[in-house]
Amino acid sequence: MLDLNLFRENPTLITADLKKRFQDDSIVHQIIKLDEENRTLLQEVEQCRAQKNAASDEISQLRDEAKQAAIQKMKAISEQEKNAYEKQQQLEEQLKALLLTVPNLTHSSTPQGKDETESVIEKTHGTPPTFNFTLKDHVELGTALGILNIEDAVRMSGSRFGYLMGEAALLEFALIQFVMHKLVSKGFTPVVPPVLVKEQAMIATGFFPADRNQIYHVNPKQHENDEENDDLYLVGTAEVPLTMLHADKILEEQKLPLRYVGFSTCFRREAGTYGKDSGGIIRVHQFDKIEMFSFCHPDKSWEEHELIRSIEEEIMQELGFAYQVLNICSGDLGYPAAKKYDLEVWIPSQQKYRELTSCSNCTDYQSRRAKIRYKTEEGKNEFVHTLNGTACAIGRTLVALMENYQQEDGSIKIPTVLQPFMNGITEIVKNK
Repeated sequence: MLDLNLFRENPTLITADLKKRFQDDSIVHQIIKLDEENRTLLQEVEQCRAQKNAASDEISQLRDEAKQAAIQKMKAISEQEKNAYEKQQQLEEQLKALLLTVPNLTHSSTPQGKDETESVIEKTHGTPPTFNFTLKDHVELGTALGILNIEDAVRMSGSRFGYLMGEAALLEFALIQFVMHKLVSKGFTPVVPPVLVKEQAMIATGFFPADRNQIYHVNPKQHENDEENDDLYLVGTAEVPLTMLHADKILEEQKLPLRYVGFSTCFRREAGTYGKDSGGIIRVHQFDKIEMFSFCHPDKSWEEHELIRSIEEEIMQELGFAYQVLNICSGDLGYPAAKKYDLEVWIPSQQKYRELTSCSNCTDYQSRRAKIRYKTEEGKNEFVHTLNGTACAIGRTLVALMENYQQEDGSIKIPTVLQPFMNGITEIVKNK
């Protein structure tokens, strides 16, 4: 959420940024108008209260008809105050709802562009592997080796699900161990968070209202006083519960940054993606992910953003992947992010790079909503900056491992860094 004072003092900054994101900027005028009306009503309420206090003192000194007249006058003022207050509360709710629909301000280094085709490649690393045999995609490889079962998962749950079997399951656990060991050694605190959250958590992190159609709603309430249903939401990333870890808290400045690495199962409806990556495990409804998260001092957040990106690159390099780094353009940027990098890995069967990880600096957009602050040396409370980054999207990483490390006989080599976590397995071969 943006600071309301920014709309009052520098609305042109916001309208210019909305245009950079290719969004309608008329909402800025709507917010300013509502804010003015709201403040006018607040003044009216305060004036009524002041008049009531003055009248109350006056009544105690009056007698007979004069006293009755003053009482009637105070009743009229009370009615005026009540009406003004009710209108003000309604306007304030409308104002809050509108503020929630305005995205974060983009950083000056975020390139302007309408969609993903206009994001800027900032770096490429490694050379895509070449093969002197006919390539198989991850579904062919996994099915033949008996480590990926799409058919039975689809029969049970529908499209965009899969079973990881045998060595594929072990490979997931190996990735978790490898990445967690690395992040803990770098000072990140490991967390296994809840994945069912209240609506306020989705609002505070900026996923609602913009991405409501992508989130699974569990046992929604049927009416306002419904106490039977849970009315919870399945998270699409550990970013949500990690943010809420310090909601409504004031942190100690000297302890910043607070860095966490969360492992969770994630759930996404993938609305609007019909036909895209419909086979295999590249785009699924349920997947496991390891997420980095940092609560950072505002003066250090851009440095922290580059640190998170460097860790993502380090993991990809140690796994032996060819990849590229994209600076995501304004039109493809999520609402909470001021700047975002995507790291794309080479997928041999598709002969192109595909997103594997990302990292975003959300500045004070989430912390303002979630009321996460730190106390300065001067005793003033300021909002922290929040940053997030994918340490490992396990399903897609498995796809990249299977395809990049495939052998002519259909076997798959295990990268050296993962072998210590694979119970002595160095290669996945078909069971005879």
